[in-house]
Amino acid sequence: MNDTETGPPAPAPGRRERKKAATRKAIADAALRLFLERGYDDVGIREIADAADVSTTTLFKHFPVKEALVFDEDADQEAGLLAAVRERPPGRSVPAALREHALRHRMAAADGDARFTAFAALVDGTPALRDHLQNMWLRHAAALARVIADECALPADDPACAALAHFALEAPRAARGQADPRRALCRAFDLLEGGWDTLTAAAG
Repeated sequence: MNDTETGPPAPAPGRRERKKAATRKAIADAALRLFLERGYDDVGIREIADAADVSTTTLFKHFPVKEALVFDEDADQEAGLLAAVRERPPGRSVPAALREHALRHRMAAADGDARFTAFAALVDGTPALRDHLQNMWLRHAAALARVIADECALPADDPACAALAHFALEAPRAARGQADPRRALCRAFDLLEGGWDTLTAAAG
């Protein structure tokens, strides 16, 4: 189910798209810097706009709510997550593909990165950001469950797909704080892969 056709390369973004992307990044970078310096609740939208040298109207065109400033790569992260399942090599299981994606993108970002540690502390210590992250996670889990079901020829509402999606997304967070986070992550995915293999074998 994971065979894909190779089409022509996507055209390079035009000048307008590059300018929009640069503006978005400047706003997000300014917001994160101010949030890390002073705390999320003590920084106002106008201050962020001024720091990024844009109007508040421009800021809201890119980020409709304040919480989104912290999670500016949300859409890209979900796209990468779904692609890890859809584009996995023949013979690689879904849990194995998700493990590799987590090791490559989620854990690599956290390894020895003081800025990532500060970002995680900001989110963990801010109720509004924790709530926004949880809602984001629920959206990702639902989208991932649908892709897993499609790739494995299972019903779209199969609870096993929903469970695998949920636990695969939670594994990196569960591993955080462990003495050896990478080993902890691999142990979690060992459990997921073993259970998934048993389930799919029983289903024939």
